Amino acid sequence: MKKIVILGCENSHANTFLNFIRDGLFPEVEVVGVYSDDNAAAQKLHDSFDVKVMKTFVEAVGEVDGVVVTARHGDSHYKFAAPYIDSGCVFFIDKPITIDEDEAVEFMKRLKEADIKVTGGSCIKFNEDVIRIKDYRLKEKDGKTLGGFMRAPISLKNNYGDFFFYSQHLVEPVCELFGHYPTSVQAFVNGDKVTAVIRYLEYDVTALFVEENYYYAVARHSEKGIDYAELDISNCFHPEFAEFYDLLMGAEQKREYKDIIAPVFIMNAINRSINSGMEEKITEFDV
Repeated sequence: MKKIVILGCENSHANTFLNFIRDGLFPEVEVVGVYSDDNAAAQKLHDSFDVKVMKTFVEAVGEVDGVVVTARHGDSHYKFAAPYIDSGCVFFIDKPITIDEDEAVEFMKRLKEADIKVTGGSCIKFNEDVIRIKDYRLKEKDGKTLGGFMRAPISLKNNYGDFFFYSQHLVEPVCELFGHYPTSVQAFVNGDKVTAVIRYLEYDVTALFVEENYYYAVARHSEKGIDYAELDISNCFHPEFAEFYDLLMGAEQKREYKDIIAPVFIMNAINRSINSGMEEKITEFDV
């Protein structure tokens, strides 16, 4: 039996994951504690799932095999995870992995140097159409990629990092579909919408963020036409927890450390462009 804790349990991921475990979908996992800076959120999980509420987020250091960090504010993710790194835990880090570029590099370098397995980010990358269109791009089905489009929700003003709170749900699927390392972005604000042109060496991808409009769609423009899909994200949560579960059970990590934090640098460039009105280069980095 693998013991895990859930830290920062204010969002629906915590409830969803606990439901999976209670329903027996991941039988080798036991949740031994939950923690949130919002004690009421942790108490709700105790009342619903009879899980222990931890007094501090470091309470289980050295006593668990895995850590799930699902805090609503990305600024808390590295803070919650850091004390557990030296004990060799497997990590699930919710979106955004973090907000700060330097912190993102430090986080992944520590995990890589310690050979610690990690997954997380946006669950949208597990959508079947995202996976299919990515495969089409990599195999150049319908010819070379000429460009792309993605639409997703945004929340520009909130208590959880403003633009960063929700934007990885668009940026990370774009990374999966079109590549993790574009060169620059330019964003245009029009009322409750943000349009960002994400520039790659060989094509551009247009991203449309719409304030609290929970509709997801993607398109790949190829030499032979357009592959368009409206995305149903309701089935994305199981495969993202399954990937974490597999790591707990000894599977190899599927994602490169550098790729995991690539969305942080794209989000920061978009945010800079929103504020400057200019095209902004995406910071180059290594892990």
